Amino acid sequence: MNHRVSNFFNQAWLYFTVFLTGAAVMVIELLGTRLIAPFYGASLYVWTSLIAVTLIALALGYYIGGIWADRAKRTGLSLIIALAALLTLIIPWLTGPVLLATDPLGLRLGTFVSTLVLFSPSLMMLGMIGPFAVKLATSDLANVGASTGSIYAVSTVGSVVGTLFLGFYLFPLVGSREIFIGLGILLFLLAAVVAVFERKQLKLTTTLIPIVLLATIGAGLSPQIADAGYAFSDDDTFQTKFERESLYGWVRVIDNPEQNYRLLTVDASTIGAANLSNGENALTYQEIVGLIPALAPGMSRALLVGQGAGHMAMTLEKHGIVTDTLEIDPAVAQAARDYFDFKSTGKTIIGDARYEIRQLEGPYDLIIMDVFTGGSEPVHLLTVETMAQLQELLSEQGILALNFVAFFDQGNNPALASVTKTLAQVFPHQQVFISDPGRDFNDFIFLATNHPVNLESNMLSYTQRDWLMARRVNIDPSYGVLMTDNLNPLESLQTRKSEYYRRIIVDSMGLDHFIR
Repeated sequence: MNHRVSNFFNQAWLYFTVFLTGAAVMVIELLGTRLIAPFYGASLYVWTSLIAVTLIALALGYYIGGIWADRAKRTGLSLIIALAALLTLIIPWLTGPVLLATDPLGLRLGTFVSTLVLFSPSLMMLGMIGPFAVKLATSDLANVGASTGSIYAVSTVGSVVGTLFLGFYLFPLVGSREIFIGLGILLFLLAAVVAVFERKQLKLTTTLIPIVLLATIGAGLSPQIADAGYAFSDDDTFQTKFERESLYGWVRVIDNPEQNYRLLTVDASTIGAANLSNGENALTYQEIVGLIPALAPGMSRALLVGQGAGHMAMTLEKHGIVTDTLEIDPAVAQAARDYFDFKSTGKTIIGDARYEIRQLEGPYDLIIMDVFTGGSEPVHLLTVETMAQLQELLSEQGILALNFVAFFDQGNNPALASVTKTLAQVFPHQQVFISDPGRDFNDFIFLATNHPVNLESNMLSYTQRDWLMARRVNIDPSYGVLMTDNLNPLESLQTRKSEYYRRIIVDSMGLDHFIR
């Protein structure tokens, strides 16, 4: 009986160990986006790099861990866990220097190299735990299959639990840096517990001394790690009025008193701007949207997808139009309300647009899509299927207005052409306007309708008409790709745009302002 109890505890602590370390793997992988996104964006390239680096690190960990398990005589599992703890703990401390060093490499290579340097050491150490645990759990060759399967099954269950716990509970409550520090401390505590269970194979002093030494190093670095975030410079050029790490990014309200403007940003993307002196909108493309009611008199109801600072909804209110707003990030909605004086005239909907538009009831006289302005774009919102859903919500004389940031390239940009081709698949008529003529990198407003739009409307003044007509451009759709839920290469088409956009924002404020 005592043998059975002893055997149970020997197995239980191993399963408990691989469960927790399996959870730690997914926590580090998911947290990686929160550290990288403010600098490189939350694009497909960031996720691709993190997944690839995780797999590379785990593969190396499995291989090296198997060799270490067969040859180790004086070290045990506790030392591996303690090393993983220290390497996890220092990730926030290293983030700034690594991101600054990889910035010249560009979006794709910079993202990959930074994730490789930051996360592969700790992930590799966590990968080594599985083979080591299998070695300890296997008493004879007859049980090697069952032991291996059980160890990796429990580790995978831990990964699932870690993913759900982080995404559903920790992310909304605790900052990324604090989670990393907490995870490092938890792994140190786990290493100490494992050292106690290893005392039969190894002397307790042999296992605890390295753990205490590593923990002491980690404790010495803790103040620097806790203060590893970068702040704005002391010249007061930029003043942070609001800052929150939301589920979808790093949301901030930033003032520049010298140049009299206020910005609403998510990571390195600007999604709203206003004059500090009068609160008026400071983005030219939104002035084009303000003329749309004159092109279709009688509008009474609108939908704004991508609320941002809410200026377009406030402009439409002046025309007597009630606007429902749809915003995925509650932190953005709060910032718009508290710092840009936004008050919704219709429904305020918080959620992902692709889901929420299926729940809406039309008709809308105007639908504005303003979600394609930042460094990374929600490509699932720019497909034939999405456009068809929006078309069903439009009234008979309704207009869909879509704002899109890109290079003009004399009308031959494949990304712009793809938007034109995709809209044309659903809407028989469209007009395209450029925000600032003469600049290659620009905002483009697409107006898509089921009927011709009269740009000579008497509701426009001569000045407004000339101003609008001067911004009309032609896009050749032959260069484009029809974007669907099945095939949507928008992110790859917009790589140059994402890099350039990030460079504009970073150069205006400085690199360190976008490092967590």
